[in-house]
Amino acid sequence: MINMFINGEYIQSKSTHIDNICNPATGEVVEQVVMSTKDDVRMAVEVAREAFASWSRMPFSQRGEILFKAAHLIKENEKELATSLVKEQGKPMREGMLEIRRFVHTIEHYAGLAKSVRGGYVPLLDKNKYGMIIKKPLGVCGAIVPWNFPVALMGNKIAPGLLAGNTFVVKPANTTPVTATKCIELFQHAGLPKGVLNCVPGTGNEVGEEIVLHPQVAKVGFTGSTPVGKQVMRLAADTVKRVTLELGGSDPMIVCDDADIDRAVSAASVGRFFNCGQACLAIKRLYLFDSIADDFIEKLVEKVKKLRIGNGLTPGTIIGPLHSANQRDEVESQVQDAVDKGARVLIGGSRPDGAEYAKGHFYLPTLVTDVDASSRMLTEEVFGPALPIIRVRDFEEALEKANNSIYGLGSSIWTRDLKRANEAAERLEAGYTWVNSAQTIFDEMPFGGAKQSGLGKEHGDEALDYYMETKSVVMSTD
Repeated sequence: MINMFINGEYIQSKSTHIDNICNPATGEVVEQVVMSTKDDVRMAVEVAREAFASWSRMPFSQRGEILFKAAHLIKENEKELATSLVKEQGKPMREGMLEIRRFVHTIEHYAGLAKSVRGGYVPLLDKNKYGMIIKKPLGVCGAIVPWNFPVALMGNKIAPGLLAGNTFVVKPANTTPVTATKCIELFQHAGLPKGVLNCVPGTGNEVGEEIVLHPQVAKVGFTGSTPVGKQVMRLAADTVKRVTLELGGSDPMIVCDDADIDRAVSAASVGRFFNCGQACLAIKRLYLFDSIADDFIEKLVEKVKKLRIGNGLTPGTIIGPLHSANQRDEVESQVQDAVDKGARVLIGGSRPDGAEYAKGHFYLPTLVTDVDASSRMLTEEVFGPALPIIRVRDFEEALEKANNSIYGLGSSIWTRDLKRANEAAERLEAGYTWVNSAQTIFDEMPFGGAKQSGLGKEHGDEALDYYMETKSVVMSTD
């Protein structure tokens, strides 16, 4: 049974609401979780507020040492944690291991910045006056984490936030609280003071809303859908609370007539079908120059045929199930809408046959072409293993269609023309652009969306700024 983790220990909520955590591949119950209440959130915030006084005054170097120890403990337990993640989320074991290692890398990255955080000095503002720029932690922060990458996306928030000197109340997704809670417990074993990092599982309406509304919470880091992100922003306005919003995306991939086709095909396959397509940064729209489209599509279809679908715990599985029945229903509906408007399914487009798939939320990796511009596959975010393919005449048409979206999270282009690549990097309306590269996120670079894909930055030195207050001080020597 998963309970709240507050002040360094598991605490039983007074709530009688208990949910089953089920394996998306089999439907089997793997754990149970107590859905916490608003009162539980208030208790966690008060504990975090009390812990802030001493944690915020601890030197950066000491906070960094604790983060390094936590990363080491998590790495030592990566196999157990990855197995837990596969059971509750559904992804293949290889991807589960990659997520735990990504979490470790993020913690180590910010721990490594511990001795390089600086304020500033401004000489001779006026006669006998100089200025200082001080960086201060914000206080208690909330982290609201989704189910698709429940550990890695938690790391994006707590790693820079803890190093900066903040304390946290974490709300994992109510369907994936198990592994995140285990990781938080390991921080405690690494020497993190009690009350600095707390976990309160529960629903968004109960726990998430209370975190956003609580007047003692200084900042909320949220990852999730754009509609929910808008609601977080509205609620946060009541207390002028700082927010970082990492929201939905419909990332375009442009393949030009001079591209390395084989490398681009591989990138399209991984970029669309990793984590069963359930990633905000997944490739969700593929634009191909007419002259190379037939060759590209033929090779991509052959590659997709080889993607083995199954239980994430089964060796050799490449694509696991979708996380929930509702998620599969949504993808099916989006594909059907495209077909109703004239699109052709090249491969996939249905649930797999066989007894081993009957109890899971499986859907075959799907490629769709001749997709009408009004189709939901192009106007909405497709959060699953289905990719629309659109032919374009030239570079200008590709850019115009790629930018014709309310989203602006990631983007990519494949071309050998440096001038064309530079122009795409400037003109693609997205927070991240890859040129001739698979979509890999680096902790060293800031990440965040444009348009309705988000607000603020995670990763990079910039993430620290979003967890710190910049204060100006004028000193007079008179």
